[in-house]
Amino acid sequence: MKKIIVPIDFSEYSEYALETAAILAKKNNSEILALHMLELSEAILTKDSSDQMESLFFMKLAEKRFTEFLDKPYLEGIQVTPIVKHFKVFTEVNEVAKENQADLVIMGSQGSSGIKEFFVGSNTEKVVRYSEIPVLVIKHNPILTEFDTVVFASDFSDDAVSAYLKAKTMCDTLKANMHLVYVNLPGENFKSTAEMEGKIVTFLKKAEGDLDSLSKVTYVSDYTVEQGISNFANLIGADLVAIATHGRKGIAHFFEGSISEDVANHSTLPVMTFKI
Repeated sequence: MKKIIVPIDFSEYSEYALETAAILAKKNNSEILALHMLELSEAILTKDSSDQMESLFFMKLAEKRFTEFLDKPYLEGIQVTPIVKHFKVFTEVNEVAKENQADLVIMGSQGSSGIKEFFVGSNTEKVVRYSEIPVLVIKHNPILTEFDTVVFASDFSDDAVSAYLKAKTMCDTLKANMHLVYVNLPGENFKSTAEMEGKIVTFLKKAEGDLDSLSKVTYVSDYTVEQGISNFANLIGADLVAIATHGRKGIAHFFEGSISEDVANHSTLPVMTFKI
């Protein structure tokens, strides 16, 4: 993991993201790309010279605040590159990632207290929607953050193979132990033990060409996929939940309905998304 992008909006949640990035950067000798997007319209930037002086003043003021925000003890010894964009366009986060060959985006968010509003339609959701690299959503102060145990929740369909392989690579980078969980539901989605095992065997053969990871799969029965993931994560003391998204199509309906969306919204654990 060579480069980590952290979008900064000066909130306490973006500081959570920045501190998490610092923890990971120290472990992996990574560079942090601190990205701030000014909320200046094109109209302001194209006004006459007298008005441009005013807009330049506000730009410099914001850049000064940005510099002060990055003056944190936990960033000492880490290469931090500030990047300022004049427009608040969240597709630019992905563009910055591509230009700099970044490996991960880390964003702060309010967590379950914000219910859906914090994620759906929010800045975090917009970044996730466009990002071609993994996005880690942090919801709490990361002082005790360790990503030793990761839950990858999946329906183990063919579409999930690419996300699974990306998650596995990230877990290898983090030196984390990844647990796979399949949630069996009552009703028409119910599967027998033989059906579940058959699906997992087919998935792993396609993803890895072998069954070495079969012992890492747990079958959980619950009333909803979200509850099953949450209960399993709590049971094993997981540090992170990994899910998949369909990118620009919005948050993936990875299972039926909006399960991935709900997990990302309501999980008290950090959530990392991987584009399918």
